Amino acid sequence: MKKKFKMVDLDCANCAAKMEEAIKKIDGVGDATVSFMTQKLTIEAEESRFEEIMKEVVAVCKKVEPDCVIQM
Repeated sequence: MKKKFKMVDLDCANCAAKMEEAIKKIDGVGDATVSFMTQKLTIEAEESRFEEIMKEVVAVCKKVEPDCVIQM
């Protein structure tokens, strides 16, 4: 399953790269892209575990950029 999400308050390209790298390491994630320019997260993950995976994604993003919010 592939989905796109808007990100709010993503403040730097370096943080976006760190988030992308960490998200790709989450079990069940096929691919992920965090674009600082468009403020978007594109994620491809197992459909059966998508909600669980997204909770981990949110936690990873908060760790890197505490003010960043993923709009779902």
